[in-house]
Amino acid sequence: MNWQEYLDYTHEILSSENPQPPYNNPDYYHYTKMNDTRMKRWVKTNPVTDETKIVLQQIQKPQQWVVITEPWCGDAAHIVPVIYLMSVLNNNITLKLQLRDSGSEIDKYLTNGTKSIPMLIVRNENNEDLFHWGPRPEKGQELYNSLRERNADFEETKLAIQNYYNDDKSLSTQKEIIALLKAYVA
Repeated sequence: MNWQEYLDYTHEILSSENPQPPYNNPDYYHYTKMNDTRMKRWVKTNPVTDETKIVLQQIQKPQQWVVITEPWCGDAAHIVPVIYLMSVLNNNITLKLQLRDSGSEIDKYLTNGTKSIPMLIVRNENNEDLFHWGPRPEKGQELYNSLRERNADFEETKLAIQNYYNDDKSLSTQKEIIALLKAYVA
């Protein structure tokens, strides 16, 4: 699906009287509602930096960007809109989104044995993987790991990660993806 189809899918979940699992669980429904608001905010504020724009404009060969995600995922709400905003800056980039729980390629891109999302896979014009990145920036992952090590509860973890994304303003996501892309810009 493309970006608009992903947004439509999210809105369909939120407008359904009887959403399909897992969205029939009030927690997942609430996460999706919050994430829809977060995605709209990222698109509206468009935090893509000049450095990011310069590197993206240097891509001369077609690339396919595949993002594995789900509307309930808090990390995805902060990362996927930024990837979308980056992808529209160059006509050589085609963005496709896959739902992790509906026939995605996630089993090829596990993180420490888990189906962590979002996951970005960048492929060349021959559909060969150039690299993959995810599920969150390195500093966000370090924060998450430290919270898990000290057995922080879900609410504390959720708040800490949310604050990390708000404070970081997507800069780490952009820097890490751009650093990987620089090897393939010519």
